[in-house]
Amino acid sequence: MSTGSPAGGFRRVTLADPLVEPLLRELTHEYVSRYGPGAHQEMARYPAEAFAEPHGVLLLLLEDGEPVAGGAYMRHDAHTAEVKRMWTHSAHRRRGLARRVLAELERTAAAAGYHRIFLTTGPRQPEAKGLYLSAGYTPLFDVTADPLTIGPLPFEKPLPALVPLHRPVPLH
Repeated sequence: MSTGSPAGGFRRVTLADPLVEPLLRELTHEYVSRYGPGAHQEMARYPAEAFAEPHGVLLLLLEDGEPVAGGAYMRHDAHTAEVKRMWTHSAHRRRGLARRVLAELERTAAAAGYHRIFLTTGPRQPEAKGLYLSAGYTPLFDVTADPLTIGPLPFEKPLPALVPLHRPVPLH
């Protein structure tokens, strides 16, 4: 299922889709570069079904048919979606694409009935920390502490209740 045209916009995919390969490759490289060789295990930590509908989703943002950014969420609990796999292609950073992906994940999670969104980012990813703070996420850690002394940095945000697009007109 896709949103937008095949050449651009958001597309819902599975981990098996060939378009996901750049996301997985670059995220693995990023994790290993920042956290060392053992970090590659993070990519295999969750099964593909964790990001499958109806409890999860994996979105890619396409430009000219190529993935430039993406992200996913999975079920954290009955009311909470957990964001995972946030990624922007290295050639397309600093364009606000991660913010677009995050907003679409929030919208999609709210439409799926989730009331809250949760995520963690690593202490060596200050750009991610800045994104989540600027997008209205509440940090669940001391933001004045040295992130390297904390470990994973958790955030949360309530999701708006979605109003149906078409309300029934009461009959009088």
